[in-house]
Amino acid sequence: MSTGQHRILLIVGGGVAAYKALELIRALRKRGLAVRCVLTAAAQQFVTPLAAASLSGDKVYTDLFSLTDEAEMGHIELSRDADLLVVAPATADLMAKMDGGLANDLASTTLLATDKRVLVAPAMNVRMWDHPATRRNVARLAADGVAFVGPDEGEMACGEYGPGRMAEPEAIADAVEALLTRRGEPRLAGRRVVVTSGPTHEPIDPVRYIANRSSGKQGHAIARALAALGAEVTLVSGPVALPDPAGVRTVHVETAREMLAAVEAAMPSDAAVFCAAVADWRTDGAGAEKMKKEAGGGPPALRLVENPDILATVARRAEGRPALVVGFAAETTKVLEHARAKLARKGCDWIVANDVSAATGVMGGDRNTVHLVTGEGVESWPTMDKDAVARALAERIADALKDRQWV
Repeated sequence: MSTGQHRILLIVGGGVAAYKALELIRALRKRGLAVRCVLTAAAQQFVTPLAAASLSGDKVYTDLFSLTDEAEMGHIELSRDADLLVVAPATADLMAKMDGGLANDLASTTLLATDKRVLVAPAMNVRMWDHPATRRNVARLAADGVAFVGPDEGEMACGEYGPGRMAEPEAIADAVEALLTRRGEPRLAGRRVVVTSGPTHEPIDPVRYIANRSSGKQGHAIARALAALGAEVTLVSGPVALPDPAGVRTVHVETAREMLAAVEAAMPSDAAVFCAAVADWRTDGAGAEKMKKEAGGGPPALRLVENPDILATVARRAEGRPALVVGFAAETTKVLEHARAKLARKGCDWIVANDVSAATGVMGGDRNTVHLVTGEGVESWPTMDKDAVARALAERIADALKDRQWV
């Protein structure tokens, strides 16, 4: 493992949710974390050591009594070489072993031998989760300092519904980053940041609305990255199909006017990052009932009015303006030309510009190519996944806020 990376030891318990551990490895690697895996015997009934090794890029450990593994690493060193231990999925049996201090296989022995923080993502049938024995085990583990993420509520593989589903891999990765930042004084500790993300939906009638193709992936990634640096983040999100980032206060809105109100309510802040794709217009009075299509009547006439300009409103605040206001410019032509004009027109400090024309796949995709436009010039960043863009932007924000306070 690279000595420059945080190191995660991922212990995979047995259960159908073990397949999500492979997605979790991907999510952790995308965030620049090194991952080493321990698979229980039961976990190997659902995922193979080869699959985990291929995704983690490291050896997978399975056997407490392997002469080779004990000579090379040993369960003591394996347990202490990591910065954080993550158990996902954590079965009822594995949590019972942890609570009782049992050590009869590699996973339980490693957990007993560690001197590092442990994060547990439970996964089991709803009746097992609600059983008094499990509840006692969870309470005692939490009292011992074990951190938990999930479980979520939903449909089980067995067909039942309720709490017990393992948290989604991105939510677990968020929790991992949040725990890692608490190891030392993070760069944005004590700073407050507001982030907007996703589209807005402007109603035409109760069933139709004006919207755009924004997925919210970039905005949510920025909120996660800022929280990982220790910032107190308020994420104001339009309608998206994404989980709320762990460690972030998320406010859900639909319309531009609701988004502006939520942003204003989150002030004052040290910085504000406006990544949401806000609809420029809305209908002048949404219909209370569904518009009916009349035979031969033609399309209805919609009168549009301008929505509030959230970026300009905050950037031009007379009092309580954030020390740093960052806007986004999603363009399909003349990207830098339009971005420079927007920077001057809105009164913000930075514009993050990108080409969102159909051929780029940026809208709804996982990668982005951005240009940071400031009063000093333009920085063109290489194409990266959106998490990497978010981390780079968060670091730049931390640099800029180092010696700045609210205006």
